[in-house]
Amino acid sequence: MLRILDRLDDTPAEIVTELGETLRQSRLGVALMGDKSGLEGPERSLGYRWFTDLASRDFFAPEEHAFLSRMYASGLREITALRGPDSRAAELAEMLLERSDEFRRLWAQHEVGVRPHEVKHFVHAEVGALELHCQRLIDPGQAHSLMVYTAVPGSESYEKLNLLSVIGAQSL
Repeated sequence: MLRILDRLDDTPAEIVTELGETLRQSRLGVALMGDKSGLEGPERSLGYRWFTDLASRDFFAPEEHAFLSRMYASGLREITALRGPDSRAAELAEMLLERSDEFRRLWAQHEVGVRPHEVKHFVHAEVGALELHCQRLIDPGQAHSLMVYTAVPGSESYEKLNLLSVIGAQSL
């Protein structure tokens, strides 16, 4: 996956664990989503941050928030069942049950199988609203995924990604 990611310099991409922890990002991935390399502990998990740091939701279109909350809770329930009660997933769930009323409510619904939409709606601080397709390449042996975000050629989001590649290069 690292070799593939290294070839995606002009495309937002990231390698994430099954718990939503960003392991590595492409240059444009950092420009799009911010540098996640400095996060430690449970904060490395986007799902954890989703329920404990409401500012983490600012990057996602507000109309997607309820769905994303269900998806993160459902996904963690699925991984916890797969990995068992002594897993990092179970530990993360316990922490969230202690810290988030919203997570507790969703966890109690026992929902599983909520899958991400192919098209994601982001709100970037510098370029505004983005509609990006997300393709996911899974390495089941490592429980990692390569997430690649693209826009329809010629669309407004495509032009904004081009602009972000210039802005991102300047800020790096």
